Amino acid sequence: MSTSPTLTPRGFTGFDLGPIDRIPPGEGQTFLVDDHEIAVFRTRDDVVYATQARCPHKAGLLADGMMGDGKVICPMHSYKFDLATGTPLGNGCSSLRTYRTEVTAEGRVLVWVLQSAIRDWDGGA
Repeated sequence: MSTSPTLTPRGFTGFDLGPIDRIPPGEGQTFLVDDHEIAVFRTRDDVVYATQARCPHKAGLLADGMMGDGKVICPMHSYKFDLATGTPLGNGCSSLRTYRTEVTAEGRVLVWVLQSAIRDWDGGA
């Protein structure tokens, strides 16, 4: 799902991913943010997390993995990661990149990305 940027706090670019209902409770969804994949997860109590979309080990789509208790399990090899910090749990994999999220009063999901990270996506342009 493609998104467009919105007004932002200093140093960040915000992307409006649409209504929270686009992400079923207890599941993840992959979004295309500025031509870059980001996985967004919604807990059953409507807490939203965002991480890089693919596992650093074998590039499995994390949104397709199982999530619960603030963790996601990669569908390719069962590596676990903490959704809030990106920290690998019980494996030697690299940490996931994580992104700040917000659910607005209108129920829209925003993901905030450091502008320096966006420049890195663009090859430093």
